[in-house]
Amino acid sequence: MTPETDPSDPALTALAGETRVAVGRLSRRLRQEKAEHELSDAQFGVLALLQREGPKTLGELADSERVRPPSMTRTVACLVDDGLAERLADPSDGRVTRIRPTAEGTALVLDVRRSRDAWLVARLRELSPDQRALLRDAAALLREVADR
Repeated sequence: MTPETDPSDPALTALAGETRVAVGRLSRRLRQEKAEHELSDAQFGVLALLQREGPKTLGELADSERVRPPSMTRTVACLVDDGLAERLADPSDGRVTRIRPTAEGTALVLDVRRSRDAWLVARLRELSPDQRALLRDAAALLREVADR
């Protein structure tokens, strides 16, 4: 048994479970804020990544989203077919194709983000300043854990 899977530390195992459940519930609730849009979670994730970080190749997208290239090819094809993303030649190497969001795709991402932020801001207003500070620190730790 590796240290990562060793259940001999019950407190750590309990914390892992509590964190997983809390993050999962928050994630599901935030995803509901795009309900009026017909995108899958994978499609929205790719579109949001492109809007945030700029044009990427299919390989870069697959690596970023931790999926296999054929899955990313299908996801991007749907976005292109829906007019939310477009393919373009790399300016430094015309053999390379990059994907970028269209104006419609960018507008959709920004609209969903505004909706999600509004929902979350309303919940955060209900917390005390100390709770908000604690949540700010926890959010930084969760980002660190997710990036490992």
